[in-house]
Amino acid sequence: MTRCSWCGTDPLYVAYHDREWGVPERDGRALWENLMLEGFQAGLSWITILRKRDSFRAEFDGFDPERVAGWDAARIDRALQNPGIVRHRGKIAATVRGARLFIEIEGRDGFAPFLWSFVGGQPIRNRFAGMDEVPAVTPESIALSKALKTRGFGFCGPVIVYAFMQATGMVNDHLTGCPRHDQVSRLSTAG
Repeated sequence: MTRCSWCGTDPLYVAYHDREWGVPERDGRALWENLMLEGFQAGLSWITILRKRDSFRAEFDGFDPERVAGWDAARIDRALQNPGIVRHRGKIAATVRGARLFIEIEGRDGFAPFLWSFVGGQPIRNRFAGMDEVPAVTPESIALSKALKTRGFGFCGPVIVYAFMQATGMVNDHLTGCPRHDQVSRLSTAG
């Protein structure tokens, strides 16, 4: 069996593939953090975000939505000075807005149940043999993207949302020849 080729040989990327990617995440705060990081990834590679993830967590108060929701223009300006993160005003402002929206959705429906409703509450288990079979978007990612945008989230187009769904285990897109495919499938039934 061979690991999915997209992670290459970078030890950080391999560890992410082997321990995190595709594992079903049901914690709303962790889902929000991942969605925000996926938004920062827009136009960049995921390995760039992984390398900066600890700095993002430090800058964004551990991705505590209550704290980030209180950021003002001066706090955004301060974040823009941090070379350890992606310094993009629009993405930082979208994260602050996303924190406020998270609080609203969490209080009403629960953020995790809201997101997971787009896959019927259970991971979609794909059985792709090659990377050329893995889609960039799906009807589910299009629907979730539209719902997020309607609520006011930014940097959440259908491609970003599909990457988010893959990362958080809403979809199991480990290739069938990858040892993680069956491992993640078993985790999917345990949740």
